[in-house]
Amino acid sequence: MENIINLVFQLAVIIFAVRIFGKLATKVGIPSVLGELVAGILIGPFALGKISLPGFEGGFFAGGVSPELEAFSQIASIILLFASGLETDLGLFIKYSVSGGIIGIGGVVFSFVLGDVSAMFILKALTGEMGNFADPVCLFLGVMSTATSVGITARILSDKKKMDSPEGVTILAAAVFDDVLGIILLAVVKGIASASSGSAGGISGAELGLIAVKAIGIWLAATVILVLCAKKIARFVRLFGGTFDFSIAALGVALVFAGFFEKQGLAMIIGAYTTGLALSRTDIAPVIQERIHGLYKFFVPVFFAVTGMSVDVTQLFDAKVLVCGLLFTVGAVLAKVVGCGGPALFLGFNLKGGFRIGAGMIPRGEVALIVAGIGLSAGIVSQSLFGIVILMTLLTTLVAPPILNIALGIKGRGTRKEVSTSESQQFVWDFKDPDINTLVVDIFVRDLRSEGFYVQMMNINEGISQARKGNIAISILRSGSVLTIETAQADMGFVKGEIYEIMLMLNKSLSTLESLHNTDTLQYGFASPENRVSKVSYKFLDPKCISCDLKANTKDEVLSEMCDLLENSGFVTDKAKLLSDIRARDEAMSTGLEKGIAIPHARTDGVNELCVAIGIKKGGLDFGSLDKKPSDIFILIASPASKAGPLMRVMSAISGALMKEETRQKFLESTKPEEVMELLKEAQKIAEAK
Repeated sequence: MENIINLVFQLAVIIFAVRIFGKLATKVGIPSVLGELVAGILIGPFALGKISLPGFEGGFFAGGVSPELEAFSQIASIILLFASGLETDLGLFIKYSVSGGIIGIGGVVFSFVLGDVSAMFILKALTGEMGNFADPVCLFLGVMSTATSVGITARILSDKKKMDSPEGVTILAAAVFDDVLGIILLAVVKGIASASSGSAGGISGAELGLIAVKAIGIWLAATVILVLCAKKIARFVRLFGGTFDFSIAALGVALVFAGFFEKQGLAMIIGAYTTGLALSRTDIAPVIQERIHGLYKFFVPVFFAVTGMSVDVTQLFDAKVLVCGLLFTVGAVLAKVVGCGGPALFLGFNLKGGFRIGAGMIPRGEVALIVAGIGLSAGIVSQSLFGIVILMTLLTTLVAPPILNIALGIKGRGTRKEVSTSESQQFVWDFKDPDINTLVVDIFVRDLRSEGFYVQMMNINEGISQARKGNIAISILRSGSVLTIETAQADMGFVKGEIYEIMLMLNKSLSTLESLHNTDTLQYGFASPENRVSKVSYKFLDPKCISCDLKANTKDEVLSEMCDLLENSGFVTDKAKLLSDIRARDEAMSTGLEKGIAIPHARTDGVNELCVAIGIKKGGLDFGSLDKKPSDIFILIASPASKAGPLMRVMSAISGALMKEETRQKFLESTKPEEVMELLKEAQKIAEAK
């Protein structure tokens, strides 16, 4: 039981640490995964985690990463690779872009060979004994060098309007091949490592070949079977019920195959990735991605933190480890630049284009960390080598953006011949509402798939997608309420026409809702006399935000005066934005209820915390109320748009109290803000006592 208690506390510490450092990393413009990794290093058993605390004499993480926490990490890696497989477009891998395939293969081969050879000399520097090419340690470092994380690259290409350029399309296509080939290599190396551990005299070249054939054969056979049975698997998981149920069932299938691959001497993540890859072309793939996102957000940061906790920070300050790490990083950068940029020179690109492609393939990421963790837990990779790999992953991710920006900043085309496609264009639309933006993008992607496009997400955490069909490439970037679509000028008419059709459809649907919202069958809920007095804390009430004698004489003047009152709360960051959003909400549907009550409200970027203003207008005024009578009690509620807040519960609590005739009458007779506050609190106490 003690182990379980420790695990609970450890998970709590990890959850808060990864959230804090992930957000800090995002704020400075680097991927959150690096912040989560650093969080793990800092709170781990080699750093702050060994500080003695009451009840934890040896620290929260005394004795290193526990088996229980390691199990959590393993589950997280399965979820991560299952999601990566779902994001990989299998159709794109099989039939799209010969140049992307060749460049992807070139990058993997160069990276693997250079990483393996570098590891031979690193072992010489660390142990005094030269490694050999077939040594499992060298092979593992070779596999770690092959990974590519294009989330950062996709973001830069989008910012530079280069997503649909010849270089941009080639990078994104090559990255698909990188992922799959890296998984195959890991299968082979894991098999070799397993065989080597059971052989005192090492393994011969013939045995090496047999292991490679077996590993690739198992992976290929399982992939073919899963792909052929993908639709049947989709039908099977649907038997479990709704979208959440069948999505979890699909993850269960991934766990089954993860265990199967591990039993065969390969890695669990290979089975998880292969399952996701097979399901990526089924109609349930987007739904699964969405439904497991919560699990992803919980488990995956835990994995990166546990990976960071395995880093002995004392090793990172060792001169040999630092030098070897820097040299390994230089080799990793050159391997992608040469391995991907070199083949591009024979595929119609010039030196500029080759440099851009190579630079775009530099960032390492999640797969490199997972492979490093597998090597460490299996005892193949030492703490020194593990630190070197972590250093390489951090540095390649940090240096890639400036290198790619320099490459894209070089003037001139990247192809030997003029490309016949027209100049790229961007279509930018601010829908003023993130939910509407999400809805439009979802419908747009659905329609593209129905038109035969392959749509690939860059990362489950990124709002970037790439759609391709033949020589048409469309990049889609969703950021808050803003939608940015980039494509060739010749294809922009198609894009705008499609978005226009979506807007017409939504407008028709919203018109139907508009015709219903003022009918008796859809009475505004907060005007119901049966409305419950919800239990809420009234700590947000401030006497300075309450006026018992409003001076306004029109609706607009009331809203303006109430916003002035709200400014006294200290939570208003943009009064003009606040007033604009309050007006827009009231124009959509009047917030004047019945019995003289009006509750103007909005979720807005004009405030940073939920705040309430209360005003009483003696004699009342026309506010467009549901019962056509004057309104004399006004409650203005504002909640930040960017984070959750109890807006609806506060509205329910206040409207429920004011629907009672006695409370309303006392409200109107109040002359001091403190009296108003006391009335609301008293109404809640009465409701709680019932």
